[in-house]
This record gives sequence, C-alpha cells and structure tokens, in this order.
Amino acid sequence: MKKPVVDYRTFRLRKINEPQFSHLKLLLGWVGYFILYFLTENLIPAENCHPVHMWLDDMIPFCEWFLLPYVFWYALIVFSLGYFLLYNVDSFKRLQTYIIITQILAMVCYILYPTRQDLRPAEFANDNFLTRCVGFLYAFDTNTGVCPSLHVAYSLGIASVWTKEKASHPVWRAFVVFSVIMICLSTMFIKQHSAVDLFAAIPVCLIAEGFVYRDRYFRKK
Repeated sequence: MKKPVVDYRTFRLRKINEPQFSHLKLLLGWVGYFILYFLTENLIPAENCHPVHMWLDDMIPFCEWFLLPYVFWYALIVFSLGYFLLYNVDSFKRLQTYIIITQILAMVCYILYPTRQDLRPAEFANDNFLTRCVGFLYAFDTNTGVCPSLHVAYSLGIASVWTKEKASHPVWRAFVVFSVIMICLSTMFIKQHSAVDLFAAIPVCLIAEGFVYRDRYFRKK
C-alpha cells in the first residue's frame, strides 16, 4: 500500500501556514463557492435569467440512465482530490486551483449574465427509481445558474490532471477519460444543462488549463 506523502495525523489548525500543510488552504475555495452558490440561487429570480437553448437540445432525448454518470461526478471529485491530497500534493494544488478558477469565472457569468434552461420534462414517461431520483435532483438543484456548466468544467479539469499523472495506471486514466465523457453527456441527457452550457465551459477550462499548467505550456526552450 502506498504511503501518503504528508502525515496529516500531525496536522493542527495552528500549523496551516507550515509548508507541509499550507496547500490545505486551497480547500477554502469550496467555502467561497458554496456561499456564492447560495446567494445566486436565492437572490436572482428565475424570471430575471436568460433562457439558453440551441437546436442540439431538441435532438437529445431525456434518458434517466444518465443519472448514474451524473451523480458519479460527486464521487470522482472527492476521490480525485483525496487521492492527490494523500499521494501527490502538486497534482492536488493543480486540480484544486483549476476548480477555483472555473468556479470564479462561472460565478462571474452567473452574476453578470444570469441564465436558466427550460428543458426539463413536465412529467416522466417512466415511473421508476431513477426518474424519482431525477425529480429529487430537480428540486434540489434549480434550473438557474447553468451557463457555463461547472459539472462539465470540473470534469474536464479532473481528466486533465489525471491524464498527466504518469504514476497512475493507464487503464485508470482511460477510465477517468471515459467517465468524464459520460458525465458531460449526462448533463444534457437528464436535462440539467443545455448543450450551450457544455460548449461555454470549454473556454473557461482553457483559461484554467493555461493558468494551472503554464509552466508546461509556456516553458522556455
């Protein structure tokens, strides 16, 4: 079994600024995000949001089975951050920084140009466990603040960091890439996002990618 690169058993809050633990401060980005998420969800009414839609949305049917990769996203985030936290602090810093950048850029978009999507089915053709879970998801996560999609942005960030993690097994890296593709598709097939939201996440990710890996892409020859 691999040995963690940092012994977090010795961590105390007073040690947060010490070199071996200072990277943990990046987790505060989640606190800021959830505060802004709560504010934008509750202070920007749906009627003030601009609907997003494109022709591709009308060609994509609702499919409750895509709920599985959609919710797998949560586990993939936690596992990836946890793994890098234990075994590769540099990759943890890169992934968490990537996430923070996409969060900031997305929140700026949500505030300056609030959006919503009106693609959710009024009723489900099938009544089963998955459709009931989708209904719960709809109630929990509103149809506002959708463009760009953070579901897509985080996923592409995770794929980016894992594909550069040469210590990981190639089969695992391939699984991550496949999972990310399915997650991105799932946002449209369970009608949580428009295809516009997916495409809008790409330039956001390119900005984050350029910043996080600038030492690789802009290395002097």
